[in-house]
This record gives sequence, C-alpha cells and structure tokens, in this order.
Amino acid sequence: MKNKFEKEVREKKFRVTIFGSARMKKGDKEYKDVYNLAKMVGMRGIDVVSGGGPGIMEAASAGHKAGSKKTKARTIGLNIKLPHEQRSNPYLDIEVKFKRFSKRLDNFMALSNAIVVAHGGIGTMLELFFSWQLMQVKQICNTPIILLGEQWKGLIKWLEKEPLRRRFFEKKDLDLLFFAKNYKEAIEIIEEAYGEYKKGTKDFCLNYDKYKL
Repeated sequence: MKNKFEKEVREKKFRVTIFGSARMKKGDKEYKDVYNLAKMVGMRGIDVVSGGGPGIMEAASAGHKAGSKKTKARTIGLNIKLPHEQRSNPYLDIEVKFKRFSKRLDNFMALSNAIVVAHGGIGTMLELFFSWQLMQVKQICNTPIILLGEQWKGLIKWLEKEPLRRRFFEKKDLDLLFFAKNYKEAIEIIEEAYGEYKKGTKDFCLNYDKYKL
C-alpha cells in the first residue's frame, strides 16, 4: 500500500481534500453535507482525500464512493496512529498511516488542489491554519481553502476584528479563505478551481466575492 501511495503522490491530477471532525455522526447535518459534497466530487471524476477515519472523514469517503461508481475516481485516506487507535473507515481505495502529524500534513498538502474545511475541533483547526500559512508564504499555490458551514463565521469575524485590524497579516491573506454556507456553494468554488487547473493556468485568482462575509 505504501508503494501505491508514493506513486499516487507523484501522479499529477486534481484532488479535493476534506478536513473535519471525527466526532460527527451519520445523523448530523454536517455529516450529510460532506457526504453530498464528496458524492458530487466523485461524480466529476475527481479524487478525494481525507484523514481516513470516522465522522466527517467517513462522510467524505462514503459519499465519494457513492458518486464515483462510474468515474472510478479514488478516495484516499491519510490516517494517523494515536494512543487510542483511530479506526479506518471502510470506504478507502488507498490508505496510508502516519506516526507524526507533521509528515501527515505535508502529504495532505502534496495531494491537495482544493481544500474543504468542515466543522471540527483542534485537529481540524491545525489543518486549516497549516494550509493557510503555506498559501500565505506561497509554498503551495492556487489552492482555494473553503470553510464549509456556520461554525467558521465567528472565526472569520474574529480574524477581521483582532489580528487583521492590528496588521498582523494583510487583507489579501484573508482573501485566501472562502466561505461556503452549504455543499452547493462549495462545489461551485471547486468547479472553478478545477476549470483553471485543466486550462493549465499557472497563477489564477478565483473571483468569489459573494462567498466572503
């Protein structure tokens, strides 16, 4: 499986990474939203990447599996070995397990062309801020970071009120984040990014002011 994953990393293709809480349940609205989003991603023949575990990660893998039956797109899981073992979800085509969060994060970035951040806690926020930092310093490029769901409204307002007002970063840095209130808005942003990717645009800027708060 490791050799299969290494081959996958080297392969140049558009992929969508979905981050979110392991604690979400199937009945939760956020679980259903991610399931529907991942299903739409799979129907378009785009691979999806997640943490490979339960909750939102399972929703991403299960939804993608349902949507990719005809397109044969793959669902990839980058799992993490924890003291209390995080179980893998049963919908993965490719899975690799990491001992360290840092190496796992680097591999997420190597695979990501669009990032969706669903509701979550400390781990999800780590993934969000790591992605945003790399975009700010241009270690990764042309990768929209999509904040999915109401949880992120308060965070964006705080970022504007405190660190942005104090000039700890610039407005252009905040513009790297997109807000999508539902999976239909998220797929629109992904489709535009995918279109630019297929055209081979080296340095594109998505014009999605309607998704700003």
